[in-house]
Amino acid sequence: MALPGTLSARWESAYQDFDSYNVVGKITGSDAKLRDEYVVHSAHLDHLGVGAPVRGDSIYNGAHDNATGVASVLEIAGIYSRLKQKPHRSILLVLQTGEELGLLGSAYFAARPTVPSTSLVANVNTDMPTLIAPLLSVVPLGAQHSTLAGPVAQAAAYLKLTVEDDPEPEQNRFIRSDQYSFVAQGIPALHLKYGNRTPDGRNNLSEQVKQWRALTYHKPQDDMNGTFDFEAGRTYVQLNFLVGYLVAQNPERPRWNPGDYFGRQFGGQQ
Repeated sequence: MALPGTLSARWESAYQDFDSYNVVGKITGSDAKLRDEYVVHSAHLDHLGVGAPVRGDSIYNGAHDNATGVASVLEIAGIYSRLKQKPHRSILLVLQTGEELGLLGSAYFAARPTVPSTSLVANVNTDMPTLIAPLLSVVPLGAQHSTLAGPVAQAAAYLKLTVEDDPEPEQNRFIRSDQYSFVAQGIPALHLKYGNRTPDGRNNLSEQVKQWRALTYHKPQDDMNGTFDFEAGRTYVQLNFLVGYLVAQNPERPRWNPGDYFGRQFGGQQ
C-alpha cells in the first residue's frame, strides 16, 4: 500500500583510473607438438593497500593473502627452470592483478591471453594457502569437476598428503578466486587449499584457521610478524608443481567430467 511521507537523499562517489599490470613468464616445453599448449600456474599479486587503521596500523601487507601465493609461483618457476629436461607442454607463470577488486586481472588474461586462447589446457591457482601449521592434507577446490583430480591424487600420494572434500561447500570457494576466470573460458582449473589434518590427530586445523581469519585476514596484521610454517610452504610448492608437471607431461588434455555443470556451461559439453 502507499506510504505517507517523502524521502530526500543525496549520494556522491569518486573514482580514479590507474594502471595495474599482470606479470607473465613462459618456460618452453620440450615436445615438438605439445610445446604449443600451456599449463598455467597463477597467483594474484594485489592486496588492499593502505586503508582504515586497525590496532594502529593502516598498511595492509597481505603476507598470507597473497604474498605466499606469489612466492609459491616464483618457487615453482625456479623448479621448472632447473629441470634438465623441460616438461612436454610449455608453462605459463601468471601473477595477476585486481583479484581483490573482483578477479579483474585474471579475467582479462583468461579472455585475452598472451598465447592463443585455445592453447591453454589447465590452470593451477595459488591463493592464500594459509601456511600457519604443518600441511598434512589438502582440499583441491574444483578438481572434482574434471580429470585434474587424477594428477592431484597422484601428487598428494607422492607427498604423503591426504586429499579431503571441501568442508564448506556452501561457501562456493571454487568460484571466488582467480581460477574461476579460467573456468569461465572453458579451461579446467583448481585451487589447492589446506586440509584439516593435524599432527596430534585431533584434525581440527579449521579451528586454528578460523581464529586466524578473525584476527588477521584482510587486516594490516597479515604481515611477516605473523605465524608461518615454512616447511608447509615447501610442501605446498612441491604439490602445486607436481600437479602442473603431471598435466604438462600427459599426452591428453585435461577435460571436464561427463555431464559436469561447468563443462556444460563453459566447456562446450552438451
